[in-house]
Amino acid sequence: MSTDPTSPGPVGPSRAKSLAQCRGFLVDLDGTTYIDDELVTGASAFLAEVSRRQLPRLFLSNNSSRSGDVYVERLGRLGIEVSRREVLTSGDATIEFLRRRTDHRSAYLVGTAELEADFRTAGIDLDAAEPDCVVVGFDTGFTFAKLERACALLFAGVPYYATHPDKTCITARGLIPDIAAIIAGCEAVTGRTPEIIGKPERAIVDIALELLGTAASETAIIGDQLDTDMRMGRAHGLVSVLVRSGETTPAKLEVCPADWRPDVIADNLGEVLGMLG
Repeated sequence: MSTDPTSPGPVGPSRAKSLAQCRGFLVDLDGTTYIDDELVTGASAFLAEVSRRQLPRLFLSNNSSRSGDVYVERLGRLGIEVSRREVLTSGDATIEFLRRRTDHRSAYLVGTAELEADFRTAGIDLDAAEPDCVVVGFDTGFTFAKLERACALLFAGVPYYATHPDKTCITARGLIPDIAAIIAGCEAVTGRTPEIIGKPERAIVDIALELLGTAASETAIIGDQLDTDMRMGRAHGLVSVLVRSGETTPAKLEVCPADWRPDVIADNLGEVLGMLG
């Protein structure tokens, strides 16, 4: 168990008990389960034990640049067999949000070809001349033309959503810009900010818990980011478990807001396994 001085306090019996009593797990992917095509230390053993105990798990990723099918394939290639139902991306959550909670059935989407394909499969029209809304995702093929079109619609008052708010995405090369750069560009031009669907917001929590079939208080969110994973856990009553295998440095943890601080800190999923009891 962690004794790091930047911990939110000692990971003592009460916190260890909370984690041991969890009946469902939301597990982040990039930086938590793997980095690029390499599993993080202990990931395989942790996930195998969760499966052995027949506890539901859901891989929860804010990265909307890739389809959930890609994550299923990648995990399988790394030796982790999962079904499509066990993966929820912020793109998936945004599609579900639009279908369940709005009347929007067309969108101007700033996103990758994979995200576009998921929207089309879900029956959301991406070719409408006057779309019902603007949706911004993590678009690794972002262009000035996309920015121009999105801003024109935002100036016109079209409802505006973003799949998630992340500033950076971790890769083997280091940190790269994420969706926040696109959101900031739109805000600089139009003054508008989107409604966020993914972590740390309630929308993705509700969808995730419905898929798991567990209550928030008996569900752990395990992730490597303070401003999404830990903030979500603290805000919505989940047991928040920070792993230091990804983006969070000791310096970031030391200065983070109190309501982002995790309940439990571990070096990696292998150490989390030792806390399950």
